Amino acid sequence: MKKNNKLSLRSGGQILIDCLFANEVKRIFCVPGESYLPALDALYDKPEIQLVVCRHEGGATYMAEAYGKLTGQPGVCFVTRGPGASNAASGVHVAFQDSTPLILLVGQVARSHSEREAFQEIDYRQMFSQTAKWVGQIDDATRIREYVNRAFQTAMCGRPGPVVLALPEDMLKDRTHSVLAEPARFVEAHPGDFNMNTLKNMLRQSKKPISIIGGGGWDKEATENFRTFAESNGLPVACAFRRQDHFPNDHFLYAGDVGIGINPKLKTRIKEADLILVVGARLGEMTTSGYTLIDIPKPSQQLIHVFPGAEELGRVYQADLMIHAGMKSFALALRSLGDIGVDWREIAAIAHEDYISWTVPPEIPGPVQMGEIITWLRDNLPAESVITNGAGNFSIWCNQFYRYRQYGTLLGPTSGSMGYGLPAAVSAALQETSRTVIAFSGDGDFLMNCQELATAVQYGLRIIVLVINNGMYGTIRMHQERQYPGRVLGTSLVNPSFAALAESFGASGEVVEKTEQFFPAFERAQDSKLPTVIEIKLDPEAILPSVKLSSISHGSRNDREN
Repeated sequence: MKKNNKLSLRSGGQILIDCLFANEVKRIFCVPGESYLPALDALYDKPEIQLVVCRHEGGATYMAEAYGKLTGQPGVCFVTRGPGASNAASGVHVAFQDSTPLILLVGQVARSHSEREAFQEIDYRQMFSQTAKWVGQIDDATRIREYVNRAFQTAMCGRPGPVVLALPEDMLKDRTHSVLAEPARFVEAHPGDFNMNTLKNMLRQSKKPISIIGGGGWDKEATENFRTFAESNGLPVACAFRRQDHFPNDHFLYAGDVGIGINPKLKTRIKEADLILVVGARLGEMTTSGYTLIDIPKPSQQLIHVFPGAEELGRVYQADLMIHAGMKSFALALRSLGDIGVDWREIAAIAHEDYISWTVPPEIPGPVQMGEIITWLRDNLPAESVITNGAGNFSIWCNQFYRYRQYGTLLGPTSGSMGYGLPAAVSAALQETSRTVIAFSGDGDFLMNCQELATAVQYGLRIIVLVINNGMYGTIRMHQERQYPGRVLGTSLVNPSFAALAESFGASGEVVEKTEQFFPAFERAQDSKLPTVIEIKLDPEAILPSVKLSSISHGSRNDREN
């Protein structure tokens, strides 16, 4: 008697989920959509994969991106076609600029309807062509395994980044023979002996070196290997923009972060260095002070550039030594060099003292002193606490004045995307259940994804969200006052009560109008079993930690009149 072959057939949706499971996907973020219902249905029979249902595709993709940052494994996100994919585009852009592994799975119109401008139809190859490492569409269910494994390989290997796969809904319904899926395998380029010997000789000849580390592809072991080499030789270490957690900020070799509002003394130190060792950082606009920190195309300093993607080496800067290598393999090779016979501890000590002085918070206008708050957090939070933030002047407080002591404790978009902090905190709390997770947000920043507070409530996540409310889009107002003094338009905000808004979601809400109110409010938030929003009402004059709003406006007017 012949077997019924139909029993061995599986739908495209089932095969897709089988492939994700084989690639050790443990969590998927989504906003449900009818265009990928067969895949959603297949998840019903795969309880080993947690499905996190979000309120907006932008928030869902930010969560997946934050997962990629925390784990080094691709964050996976499902969204529906058309508007869903459009909403998810901001998260893909963050993953691209931040070098984060991400796989976005997008429902697509039926194959027989394609290129007719069917309902919510978009050509995703065109849409994501400049913000993804690869965009594919699976038109044949028999090739799902091939496409999924390629997606994982592409997202993880070389310079990490996002991959987008379009899934025609009729393909997900097709039934075909299932093939046992094997996981993709991570590979990375290794530095050769010649490159490492050349690096060692260049460092030996240097009198005033500095290193800058950043980018994606690191893990805790890699950062510890780099630190061990730096300690063996007293090498000063700076971190690229929003990568401060790559090196302990309280370490005697730490020189500060190289990004927006760089410490002028660190800027001078980099300009006057005779050698710069850049590991993992792309040397983009933010890390080079608008491409002014290092001369283009040939730097005046000797430059050693180590990067996981060959396409970036020599793209802007013609380094004296370019090493195509992954962060893990390079850091291990660097550690093996050990003591190379130099000692830069004296200059490193001066650089660290400059950093300490730079991170003493100033007094600001108004009854709330953010400097006292950030100092208290710095002194009282466990080293493993995770800090997330979006974009805006408010983020200076947690990026300049907080001190990160462990890898994997800072989630902030180097792309400068607003609305990132809350979704990232949700993702961090799901992944790191025993760690304190704090999201720094501005009032404008928070309202871009505040609906994900409902996600935090639904999954019982005890995150703490600090909403620094000054009633404006502060960064834009600052630039507006500098460039168009007295012509304020489009930057003022009328806000809700953020504490009441939090309570309407089923979370806790607190309001801080004086510095001394913050500390008991934060302790109540720590003791709460609910997510908590602490609204911190900041004087609008405190536009920057060391600059008053009125001084910018008056200064601009005086410059114009003179």
